[in-house]
Amino acid sequence: MFSRVKMGLAAAAATIIIACPALAQTWPERQIKIIAPSAPGGGFDLTARTFADRLSKSLGVGVIVENRTGAGTRLGTEMAAQAAPDGYTLVIGALPNMVHNTGFYKTLRFDPLKDFVILGIPVMFSYTLVVPADSQFKTFKQLVDYARANPEKLNYGGGKGTGQQVGTAIVAHLAGLKLTSVPYRGAQAVYQDLLSGRIDLYFDNSSTARPLVEGGQVRALVVSAKQRLPFHPEIPTVRESGVADFDQEGWFGLFALAATPKPIVDRLRAEMQKITDNPDVRAFWEKSGGVPLSMSLEAQEKMFRDDLVRWKRMIIDAGEQQE
Repeated sequence: MFSRVKMGLAAAAATIIIACPALAQTWPERQIKIIAPSAPGGGFDLTARTFADRLSKSLGVGVIVENRTGAGTRLGTEMAAQAAPDGYTLVIGALPNMVHNTGFYKTLRFDPLKDFVILGIPVMFSYTLVVPADSQFKTFKQLVDYARANPEKLNYGGGKGTGQQVGTAIVAHLAGLKLTSVPYRGAQAVYQDLLSGRIDLYFDNSSTARPLVEGGQVRALVVSAKQRLPFHPEIPTVRESGVADFDQEGWFGLFALAATPKPIVDRLRAEMQKITDNPDVRAFWEKSGGVPLSMSLEAQEKMFRDDLVRWKRMIIDAGEQQE
């Protein structure tokens, strides 16, 4: 009986192995969906639409972007984790949803390392702390001094668990500030209230903040990058301000379910490598305020694992973990 079971398992395994090349040859046969776990606008949406446009042309099928908001970036990522592992549902994986969520929530319905695999991480964005153009704060130090003297008087925007919210909370913790968090579903809603003066500050993705900074609608005080941004060399980093020893550069990439057949994963990784190497795409990232990346898969996976350890510790230390 035991031998027959072993023979049956071996036969099943052989069938899967034989079928995999066939899957690679026939896939894709229909439309592919990329889940962006955020509202339109911002880093998730920008990268999702860039990938969708390129993949649609190279794969010869429609590739659509589905924006799924809720609980910061958690709900959209959970939806992706529950999809069929057939290569037809992919998800934008980034620092907020794949890393921050592990520290922000005690329990998750997905495990970033076990449930997903990296297809490619071609770009990184920093964050820019902005205030209304007519704000009393001309420098980050002025804002910090005011916040220290007036606990919980200043409020900031950002969806729970997003890079915007987590970054602000950690800087506040390191600087000894007490700020009030106001949750939003997306950047557009935050800017409506920031520009009207209903909230005081927003630590937004630099790509989204850039046109408003350059248009004079908001004032930038600091950036979260390790070094000053080439397109905003006049804006100091958080570290340069002397307020906190902190940097935050959020990577964005494309992920598939870990159970996706290897031939499909390999095909998608090859397509993502083409996107990563494409000079037009790299120029687009730079124009959008991003930093193009060119890393081996092993280096991407190491960055992912290292960030999981680093950010989970910082989020818990800042008292931001919740149920």
